[in-house]
Amino acid sequence: MPEFQTLRAVPIAVVTAVLTACAVGPDYVRPEVPVPGHFARDAAVIDGDVAAVETATPDADAEFWAGFDDPTLTRLVEAALHANHDLRIALARYDSANALSREAGFDWYPTVTATAGASDGRSSADQLAEASREERDAESYDAAVVAAWELDLFGRIRRNVEAQRADTRASASDLAALQVIIAGEVARSYLELRGLQERLRVARENADNQRETLRLVDVRLSAGRGTEFDTSRARAQLESTLARVPALAAAVAVTQHRLAVLTGNAPGALISELDAPARLPLLPDRLDPGTPGELLRRRPDVIAAEERLHGATARIGVATADLFPRFTLAGLIGSQAVDTSALFERDAETRLVALGVDWSFLDIGRVRTRIAATDADAAGALARYEQAVLLALEDTENSLVLLAHARVEDQHLERAATDSARAAQLARVRFDAGAADLLDVLDAERSQLQAQDAFADGRTRTATALVGLYRALAGGWPTRIPERKQVSAR
Repeated sequence: MPEFQTLRAVPIAVVTAVLTACAVGPDYVRPEVPVPGHFARDAAVIDGDVAAVETATPDADAEFWAGFDDPTLTRLVEAALHANHDLRIALARYDSANALSREAGFDWYPTVTATAGASDGRSSADQLAEASREERDAESYDAAVVAAWELDLFGRIRRNVEAQRADTRASASDLAALQVIIAGEVARSYLELRGLQERLRVARENADNQRETLRLVDVRLSAGRGTEFDTSRARAQLESTLARVPALAAAVAVTQHRLAVLTGNAPGALISELDAPARLPLLPDRLDPGTPGELLRRRPDVIAAEERLHGATARIGVATADLFPRFTLAGLIGSQAVDTSALFERDAETRLVALGVDWSFLDIGRVRTRIAATDADAAGALARYEQAVLLALEDTENSLVLLAHARVEDQHLERAATDSARAAQLARVRFDAGAADLLDVLDAERSQLQAQDAFADGRTRTATALVGLYRALAGGWPTRIPERKQVSAR
């Protein structure tokens, strides 16, 4: 008896080995894409300061918004990752891809269905002339369980499952990539809001100073020591400064609306919270960008492109499998009787076992055309993957150089703002002492406004350039799953 069981297990083992070992089409291998050992625009590499890179903070893998130490910014980013509608759309796509992947996995197993039927019919007297009315009546009842199973001898199912799983992983990476975009967009919009509020403060403060200058000019005119020309020039400069306020106030409101929608709220939902001005948060001195190789392993858009290449490669195998016969094993067991009481009796038993073969060798031209199409799709997916790698490197290099130059510009603008404020103060003192004319005061105040506004704008650009670098580096923070909302049935 053990010998018989051993012999019977041999063909089963052989069939299992065949089913698991044979899969037509190319196996996926990650393409080799040459990448540099470091970023060309990494300031630490340019300066030769390698030690600074090793101690640079914060890390690109950190949740960058927390590094700004701004509770409002942190709350906005977390709210957006939870409720942003674009993220919910991406989550729905992932859920759909995941469901299709699970569906493809069921092809490994037999498809089992159950059927049942009942009929009551009567033949016409012309058909059965010799039969009585009762004899022309006929009833039939049947019930059966049917199973069908495709034997995956050439890997068609296996390749299809492989492709669907790759698509699901690509969809998950799409969700992660969109998370990077949304977090970066919220941070950029928030920093722009604080920068606009600072520029608005600068405009209003300079308007106050110019209003005081106009008052002094009016006093001098009333005392007979001034001219109407001086008053008109001072008033014109004040009005020009005041004209800046509405545009800046409108930009503040638009940015507040943008932040509200990014966090899944109505446009006016955050006005009361964000109306109170706040300073731009402090920025880290340096950010460690890592290496290009680390970047490519971290960027979700690159990962998604590679997974789509994987899926396209697997679909070549799905198409190639049509060159070979498709074997289907089917079975039926059931019962059929002319009366319900006779169903499932011994003599009412029905059964069927069948092996089907479907081979498209007579349609080989169409099959090879489909194979050529999947080959072309895979070639396109390879090009898209290589392009994603290059764009990721370009994005990071651009962000590094923009941040580096923005920092230098920021330093010059800060000194210019400080010096222009000092010059305006001295000009007013000299004017009060009679050592300078009004033109010197107006020119100094105009320069002060321009320098302070440029400094506030430059500081904002530096902050947003830092966010752009974080976004390019695509930190590996945990994915927040947006809220799932079910469509209610009515």
